Amino acid sequence: MTAIELHNQLHGRGLGGGVCEGEALVTTEAVAGWGGIDQRTGTIIESEHELVGQSIAGKVLVFPAAKGSSGWSGVLHMTRLEGCAPKAMVFNVMNTKIALAVVVSHVPCVTDLDQDPTAVIKTGDLVRVDGDRGVIEILKRKDDNARGA
Repeated sequence: MTAIELHNQLHGRGLGGGVCEGEALVTTEAVAGWGGIDQRTGTIIESEHELVGQSIAGKVLVFPAAKGSSGWSGVLHMTRLEGCAPKAMVFNVMNTKIALAVVVSHVPCVTDLDQDPTAVIKTGDLVRVDGDRGVIEILKRKDDNARGA
Protein backbone atom coordinates (compact mmCIF):
# COMPACT_ATOMS: atom_id res chain seq x y z
CA MET A 1 0.00 0.00 0.00
CA THR A 2 1.31 3.45 -0.86
CA ALA A 3 1.19 6.48 1.41
CA ILE A 4 -1.92 6.29 3.55
CA GLU A 5 -3.52 9.47 4.72
CA LEU A 6 -4.25 9.47 8.44
CA HIS A 7 -7.79 10.74 9.01
CA ASN A 8 -8.31 10.20 12.68
CA GLN A 9 -6.98 8.55 15.81
CA LEU A 10 -8.83 7.21 18.80
CA HIS A 11 -7.10 6.40 22.06
CA GLY A 12 -8.22 3.89 24.64
CA ARG A 13 -7.18 0.90 26.66
CA GLY A 14 -5.32 -1.72 24.69
CA LEU A 15 -6.02 -5.32 25.53
CA GLY A 16 -3.06 -6.86 23.77
CA GLY A 17 -2.95 -9.05 20.75
CA GLY A 18 -0.57 -6.91 18.73
CA VAL A 19 -1.33 -4.73 15.73
CA CYS A 20 -3.34 -5.36 12.58
CA GLU A 21 -5.00 -3.50 9.72
CA GLY A 22 -8.34 -4.37 8.22
CA GLU A 23 -11.71 -3.31 6.96
CA ALA A 24 -14.14 -2.19 9.67
CA LEU A 25 -17.54 -3.79 10.20
CA VAL A 26 -19.46 -1.41 12.46
CA THR A 27 -22.69 -1.78 14.38
CA THR A 28 -24.37 0.50 16.92
CA GLU A 29 -26.14 -2.52 18.43
CA ALA A 30 -24.73 -4.86 21.06
CA VAL A 31 -23.85 -8.29 19.64
CA ALA A 32 -24.82 -11.64 21.15
CA GLY A 33 -22.11 -14.28 21.00
CA TRP A 34 -23.87 -17.56 21.65
CA GLY A 35 -26.87 -17.67 19.31
CA GLY A 36 -25.87 -14.40 17.65
CA ILE A 37 -22.82 -15.50 15.63
CA ASP A 38 -22.49 -18.70 13.63
CA GLN A 39 -19.23 -20.12 14.96
CA ARG A 40 -18.55 -22.08 11.73
CA THR A 41 -18.83 -19.09 9.38
CA GLY A 42 -18.55 -15.96 11.53
CA THR A 43 -21.92 -14.78 10.19
CA ILE A 44 -24.23 -12.71 12.39
CA ILE A 45 -27.35 -14.87 12.77
CA GLU A 46 -29.22 -12.83 15.38
CA SER A 47 -32.47 -12.29 13.45
CA GLU A 48 -33.23 -8.75 14.67
CA HIS A 49 -29.64 -7.46 14.46
CA GLU A 50 -28.74 -4.76 11.92
CA LEU A 51 -25.79 -6.89 10.68
CA VAL A 52 -27.75 -10.13 10.25
CA GLY A 53 -26.26 -12.09 7.35
CA GLN A 54 -22.90 -10.29 7.42
CA SER A 55 -19.69 -12.02 8.46
CA ILE A 56 -17.18 -10.84 11.06
CA ALA A 57 -14.52 -13.06 9.44
CA GLY A 58 -11.35 -11.10 8.73
CA LYS A 59 -12.97 -7.78 9.70
CA VAL A 60 -12.28 -5.31 12.46
CA LEU A 61 -15.49 -5.67 14.47
CA VAL A 62 -16.52 -2.32 15.96
CA PHE A 63 -19.45 -2.59 18.37
CA PRO A 64 -20.76 -1.05 21.60
CA ALA A 65 -20.87 -4.16 23.80
CA ALA A 66 -21.42 -7.88 24.06
CA LYS A 67 -24.80 -9.12 25.24
CA GLY A 68 -26.36 -12.40 26.22
CA SER A 69 -24.58 -15.19 28.01
CA SER A 70 -20.90 -15.78 28.58
CA GLY A 71 -20.96 -17.83 25.36
CA TRP A 72 -18.90 -15.10 23.68
CA SER A 73 -15.70 -16.84 24.68
CA GLY A 74 -16.76 -20.17 23.17
CA VAL A 75 -17.98 -18.56 19.96
CA LEU A 76 -14.81 -16.48 19.48
CA HIS A 77 -12.63 -19.48 20.25
CA MET A 78 -14.49 -21.59 17.68
CA THR A 79 -14.45 -18.87 15.00
CA ARG A 80 -10.69 -18.65 15.50
CA LEU A 81 -10.33 -22.42 15.07
CA GLU A 82 -12.58 -22.37 11.99
CA GLY A 83 -10.62 -19.48 10.43
CA CYS A 84 -13.54 -17.05 10.49
CA ALA A 85 -12.73 -14.87 13.50
CA PRO A 86 -12.50 -11.09 13.33
CA LYS A 87 -9.03 -9.60 12.75
CA ALA A 88 -9.56 -7.27 15.71
CA MET A 89 -12.27 -5.98 18.02
CA VAL A 90 -13.00 -2.41 19.10
CA PHE A 91 -15.78 -1.88 21.61
CA ASN A 92 -17.12 0.65 24.09
CA VAL A 93 -18.02 -1.42 27.16
CA MET A 94 -15.86 -4.11 28.76
CA ASN A 95 -17.99 -6.63 30.60
CA THR A 96 -17.69 -10.24 31.72
CA LYS A 97 -19.29 -11.42 28.48
CA ILE A 98 -16.45 -10.05 26.37
CA ALA A 99 -13.53 -10.23 28.82
CA LEU A 100 -12.79 -13.93 28.35
CA ALA A 101 -13.51 -13.67 24.62
CA VAL A 102 -10.71 -11.12 24.37
CA VAL A 103 -8.31 -13.63 25.89
CA VAL A 104 -9.32 -16.58 23.69
CA SER A 105 -9.62 -14.60 20.45
CA HIS A 106 -5.88 -13.81 20.21
CA VAL A 107 -6.65 -10.64 18.22
CA PRO A 108 -5.89 -6.99 18.97
CA CYS A 109 -8.64 -5.38 21.04
CA VAL A 110 -9.17 -1.82 22.27
CA THR A 111 -11.86 -0.49 24.62
CA ASP A 112 -12.56 2.58 26.81
CA LEU A 113 -11.87 4.95 23.92
CA ASP A 114 -11.81 8.75 24.07
CA GLN A 115 -14.42 8.86 21.30
CA ASP A 116 -17.33 6.56 20.48
CA PRO A 117 -15.83 4.27 17.82
CA THR A 118 -19.29 3.35 16.47
CA ALA A 119 -19.86 7.04 15.67
CA VAL A 120 -16.39 7.79 14.25
CA ILE A 121 -15.56 4.60 12.31
CA LYS A 122 -17.77 3.53 9.41
CA THR A 123 -18.20 0.12 7.82
CA GLY A 124 -15.66 -0.21 5.03
CA ASP A 125 -13.08 2.14 6.55
CA LEU A 126 -9.53 0.78 6.64
CA VAL A 127 -8.32 0.88 10.25
CA ARG A 128 -5.21 -0.08 12.17
CA VAL A 129 -5.83 -1.50 15.63
CA ASP A 130 -2.91 -1.41 18.06
CA GLY A 131 -4.00 -3.59 20.96
CA ASP A 132 -0.70 -3.04 22.73
CA ARG A 133 -0.80 0.78 22.82
CA GLY A 134 -4.59 1.21 22.75
CA VAL A 135 -4.61 3.26 19.54
CA ILE A 136 -7.02 3.05 16.61
CA GLU A 137 -6.00 4.79 13.39
CA ILE A 138 -8.49 5.36 10.61
CA LEU A 139 -6.21 5.01 7.61
CA LYS A 140 -8.65 5.37 4.76
CA ARG A 141 -12.31 6.24 4.66
CA LYS A 142 -14.52 4.08 2.50
CA ASP A 143 -15.95 7.27 0.96
CA ASP A 144 -12.46 8.37 -0.19
CA ASN A 145 -12.57 5.79 -2.99
CA ALA A 146 -15.80 7.28 -4.31
CA ARG A 147 -14.19 10.75 -4.42
CA GLY A 148 -11.10 9.42 -6.17
CA ALA A 149 -8.82 9.88 -3.17
